[in-house]
Amino acid sequence: MRNWDPLYSLTSYRRVKRTGLLRASPPFVLAAGFLCLILLGTLLLSLPAASQHPISLFEAFFMATSAVTVTGLTVIDPATMLSQFGQIVLITLVQLGGLGFVTFAVIAAITLGNKMSLQHQALALEAFNQTSVSKIRRTAFLVFKTSIAIEAVAAVILTLWWWRDLPFFTALYRAVFHAIAAFNNSGFSLFPSSLALFVDDAVTVLMISSLIILGGIGFPVLGDIANKRRWLTLLPYTKVIVLGTLILNLVGFVSIWLLEAGNPATLGALSAPGQALAAWMQSVTARTAGFTTIDITQLRDTSTLLIIMLMFIGGGSLSTASGIKIGTFIVLLAAVYSYIFHKKEVVLLKRSISPDTVQKSLALVLVTSAMAFGGVLLMTIFEDAPFINILFEVVSALSTTGLSRDLTHHLSQPSQALLIVLMFVGRLGPLTLVYSLATRKRSKIRYPETEFQVG
Repeated sequence: MRNWDPLYSLTSYRRVKRTGLLRASPPFVLAAGFLCLILLGTLLLSLPAASQHPISLFEAFFMATSAVTVTGLTVIDPATMLSQFGQIVLITLVQLGGLGFVTFAVIAAITLGNKMSLQHQALALEAFNQTSVSKIRRTAFLVFKTSIAIEAVAAVILTLWWWRDLPFFTALYRAVFHAIAAFNNSGFSLFPSSLALFVDDAVTVLMISSLIILGGIGFPVLGDIANKRRWLTLLPYTKVIVLGTLILNLVGFVSIWLLEAGNPATLGALSAPGQALAAWMQSVTARTAGFTTIDITQLRDTSTLLIIMLMFIGGGSLSTASGIKIGTFIVLLAAVYSYIFHKKEVVLLKRSISPDTVQKSLALVLVTSAMAFGGVLLMTIFEDAPFINILFEVVSALSTTGLSRDLTHHLSQPSQALLIVLMFVGRLGPLTLVYSLATRKRSKIRYPETEFQVG
């Protein structure tokens, strides 16, 4: 870090005053943008018109952060505490946070016909995880058009299905809300106990889970599938993410069903089809979505640990999901396999993975694990709660999942403030790490190797 230098500070101040530009790294600008969006959301949610009953400024700040980071953890019930205006503000923050304010900024700039500066190009490249400026526009429009199309189709289907039991405009309003929340992998719901009313409703469960998968698999994967439409011609990355998503969902589905089928407090009281739907929903939603159709406070510890693992892994890169990401997890599995079987290269689908990618994946996992450990350590100091619930809460916030074992609103304000930090860092922290790794300076000095014992 640069030591404070009065001359440097004065020069920077004069440059900002003269040009109106503040030199900052793309992750810093992105973090500042998200923070501004959170503050704006806090202001709107704290207005008297946004709530049925007065809520504190801290509660508004917590809800705004949870929405912008597409987490879904709540300290108030949005269905009963927020007015319709407040609910619209909340879901708008989810949409903006899920797709990223950079997407809208780039689209707005393109629509107005403005050329992007080098600084703006660097920001967009970082947000979209791209290496070519020529792909920025295409990726921005892909994100926007794909999201709106998928959410619109899902909203229509849910409206027609829920119209059987609700007035049309109520069904439409709730369908749009849940379509946006599910696609953006946020667990906010306008129904009591999340989606418990639809535990054995095949249409609702399959539609919501499909939205979660589509939003969490990543826009590059969706774009590649839409353009090529044949398995053999898909990029290796696309194949790996699709297979990884399928395997993780199926493993979670089968494991939860087997572990909870005899538990009368979760799946035991349901019919066989109901058990299948509930197990499937819980497996999919654990991948950073946050919806539930069963009481997860009654899950066995084994099932809880499995869900914690799924939350930690998360979804695909450049998606509305968080976590360490499926690609990171699979690269590390491949690296371990290569080491155990004495392979010279890390290989996936007959393609070698660069050492830089393996190092980046390892760094991301270690940093995220350290954040989780630190969060659990602090919360055990602040709270007298079961350890499994604290671990679940911290990983849920850090992976921006939004699941909770009925702990969030019972926490002290220091613990809730910790969750705010974890949600924010969980959404932007990996991005900052990737940027720092991508821009590190390579030293021209080489040192002699030495033997060092590990393991």
